[in-house]
Amino acid sequence: MFMTRLSALAIGLLLAGCSGMNAAPSPDPAPQPPRVEASGECGAERVQDRVGRAYSEALGEAIRDESGAAAMRVIRPGEAVTLDHRPDRLNVHLDETDTIASLDCG
Repeated sequence: MFMTRLSALAIGLLLAGCSGMNAAPSPDPAPQPPRVEASGECGAERVQDRVGRAYSEALGEAIRDESGAAAMRVIRPGEAVTLDHRPDRLNVHLDETDTIASLDCG
C-alpha cells in the first residue's frame, strides 16, 4: 500500500514537472542587436591616420572614441582570436614592436 502511494506521488511529481514544457513563448521582445553605424562598419576609415604609430592604452581609447566602434580588440602577432565577424568591432592589428600595422572592422 505504501509503495503504491509512493509510486503515484512520484508519477504525479514527474507529470507536474513536465507540464510547463509546452508553455507559450515569452511576450518579451527579442533583444536588439548591437548598434551598427549606417555604413554597417566600425568607423575604421576615420582612424586610418593612426597606422604606423606606436600603440598605447591612451591611443587605443582615443581610437575607439573617434571611430565610434561599439567594441575594440587589439591583436598582436601570433595571438589567437575568435573568427566571429562583428561589423561594429574595430580590430587594431599590431606588429612585433607594438606599432599599429592596420585597422579594420570585424
